[in-house]
Amino acid sequence: MADLFRQNARGEDQYSAEDIEVLEGLEPVRRRPGMYIGGTDERAMHHLVAEVLDNAMDEAVAGHASSIDLELARDGTVTVRDNGRGIPIDPHPKFKTKSALEVVMTTLHSGGKFSNKAYTTSGGLHGVGISVVNALSDRLTVEVARGRNLWSQDYVRGKPTAKLKDHGTVNNRRGTTVRFHPDPEIFGAKAMFRPASLYRLARSKAYLYRGVSIRWSCDRALLGDDRATPAEAVLHFPGGLPDFLAASLEGRATLTAKAFTGEAKLGEVDARVEWAVAWPDDDEGFLSTYCNTVPTAQGGTHEIGFRGGVTRALKAYAELVGNRRGGLITTEDATGSFYALVSVFIRDPEFQGQTKEKLSTAWVLRAVETTIKDHFDHWLSADPDAATALLERIIARAEERLERRQVKEMQRKSPTRRLRLPGKLSDCARAGANGTEIFLVEGDSAGGSAKQARNRETQAVLPLRGKILNVASATTEKLRANQELADLVQALGCGTGTHFDETKLRYERVVIMTDADVDGAHIASLLMTFFYREMPKLILNGRLFLALPPLYRLTQGSVSRYAMDDADRDALLRDVFKGRGKVEISRFKGLGEMPSAQLRETTMDPARRTLLRVVVADGAEAGGVGSRAAAADLIERLMGRKPELRLAFIQMNAERVETLDV
Repeated sequence: MADLFRQNARGEDQYSAEDIEVLEGLEPVRRRPGMYIGGTDERAMHHLVAEVLDNAMDEAVAGHASSIDLELARDGTVTVRDNGRGIPIDPHPKFKTKSALEVVMTTLHSGGKFSNKAYTTSGGLHGVGISVVNALSDRLTVEVARGRNLWSQDYVRGKPTAKLKDHGTVNNRRGTTVRFHPDPEIFGAKAMFRPASLYRLARSKAYLYRGVSIRWSCDRALLGDDRATPAEAVLHFPGGLPDFLAASLEGRATLTAKAFTGEAKLGEVDARVEWAVAWPDDDEGFLSTYCNTVPTAQGGTHEIGFRGGVTRALKAYAELVGNRRGGLITTEDATGSFYALVSVFIRDPEFQGQTKEKLSTAWVLRAVETTIKDHFDHWLSADPDAATALLERIIARAEERLERRQVKEMQRKSPTRRLRLPGKLSDCARAGANGTEIFLVEGDSAGGSAKQARNRETQAVLPLRGKILNVASATTEKLRANQELADLVQALGCGTGTHFDETKLRYERVVIMTDADVDGAHIASLLMTFFYREMPKLILNGRLFLALPPLYRLTQGSVSRYAMDDADRDALLRDVFKGRGKVEISRFKGLGEMPSAQLRETTMDPARRTLLRVVVADGAEAGGVGSRAAAADLIERLMGRKPELRLAFIQMNAERVETLDV
C-alpha cells in the first residue's frame, strides 16, 4: 500500500501546471485538423476548396457578386476569385495594429456572418473557414480589390510574412482573390486535387444559384485520360435546379413526362426552398440536398421535411381517388426511388460540425414539409395520368417491401422448414416433393375425415376455416395479416409474388377439395383467385388441381354408386338401377359427413378418383399473353373491387342459367 502511495505521489509531481498547453492563433488547427475539416485525407483536402468557394458564393447569393473564377494549377495551387465587395482592409477596432483582412485570415471565429448585417443568408457560420484554409496551406496569398484600390498579403502556414501591401489604384476590378497550396506536412507529399471533383463542385454551385457565372480552368496536364472534365468552361445555368436535374438524368427514361420542380418561400423573411424531382424508370434513386449552396451529404431537417411532404401528398392523393392501398405507403416507398435535388436558403442555419454535412435547424423540417406537400398536391391533381402511374409504382414498391418482410419473418422463425409449418397441417411422411400432394379442405370437420382417409406417406391435409379472403379486392396489408393465407403459404414453402420459387414447393400437386355445392364452389374460386394472383406459375406449370367429391350415393341392395351431380344421379337411376326396386339416395351435405372410407374411395385414392387440372386458358401454359390478359380481366370483373362489373356480368349471362342452387 505504501509503495502504491509513493508511485501515485511521483506521478502527481510529474504532472504540473507546466504540462497545461494553451494553443493560440491557428495552432489548434494544425495540431488537430480533423476537428475542422474531418481528417487529413483526400476528401478533407478538397474541403479546403469548398470553404473558399463557399465564401465567394455567399457574396453572390447576397447579391454583391455575379462572377467567380476557380483555377487549378499544375503544382496543385488553387485560385478562387470573385467580383464581390472584397474583405475589409481597414484596421479592426479590437486589434488596432491589424487589418480586418489579417484578423479574418489568422483568427478563429472571426468574420462578418455572425449577424445579418452583412449577409442575410450564408454558408459560412463559425468564422473559421478561411482561417482553417490558411492554417493548412504551406503558402497562401489573398488579394482584395476594394474602392478602386488593390491590397495583398502573403501567408505561410497561417502566419503573415509581411504587413498588408497597398498596390495602388486599379480600374475595372473588385472583389477577393484567394490563392493557396495545401501543406504537404498535413496532407502528404503525394496528395493532389482531382480536377473532376473540383469541376463537379463548381458546376453544382452554378446550378444552385442561377444568378452566378463560374469560370473553371485547369492545367491540361492534370486531366490525363479524363475526357469528361473540360480544361476550361463557363458554368451558368439560368434554369437552376431543373437544369441540374435534366443534366443529371440525361439519357434515362422517367415515369412521368414532366418533373416536379419549383421554389417557394418558407414563411420566414428571405427563407426559401427550391426543388427538382423525377422518378427514373430504372428505380435507381438519388437525393442531394443543400443549404445556402453548401452540400449537406448527411441530409438533415430539410431532407426529412421534403421526404415527409412528398409522402403525405401521395397518401392524400390515394385517399382522394379511393385507392385504399395508399395506406401502405411509407416514406421509404415514396422517396426511395426518386431522383431529387433540394436546396434551402435560410438565416442562421445550424449544422452538425464544422464540415456542415447535416442541417439541424429545427423549424425547417415542418416548414419544408408543409410547403412541399401543398405544391405536390397541386402537381398531382393537375396531371391525373402521371399521378396515377406514379401512385401505382409507389404502391408496388410498398407491396414488395411487405413481401420481403413476410419472407424474412418466416425465415427468422426457424432455420428448418418443418418447424415453420402451421400447427393445423397434417404433413405427409415423405421428405421430397416427388409423388406428394396436399389437400386443401374447408373446415376442421372435413379435415378430420380427410386425415383418416389419406395415404400418410404421400398425402398431406391442411384444413382452412370457412371462406378465405378475396385477394382480388383486399389490400396487400390485409392479405399479409390473414392467418389462413399465411398458413397456406407456410405449408407450401415456395413464397408468393416476386419471391415465388417453384423449386421450394414442398408438394408435387396442390389439390383443392371442397364440398360439391355452391359454397364449396365459392371457396374453390377464392382459392384459385389467390393462386392466380400470388402464385400464377403454380397454375401455369400444371400443379393446381380440383378434387371432384360426389354429391350423392345411390344404394340398392349390395350395389352402390356415386353421382357427381343431379344429372349424374338421374343417369344412374335410368341406366343402372332401372327396375330393381327401391333405391336409397344419400346426399352428402359436406365432406365432413362422408365416412373416411368413402372419401378415400371416391376422392383421395389416386387409382379411383377424378381430378381436374386448373388451367388459365387455351395457350396460356405456353405463354399466350392474350389468354392471360383475358383471364386477368375476367378475375377482375368477377372478384375485384368494383361490384358494378359483377352486376354487368350477371346481367349479360343470366339467360344461360338453367338451374339456380340457393
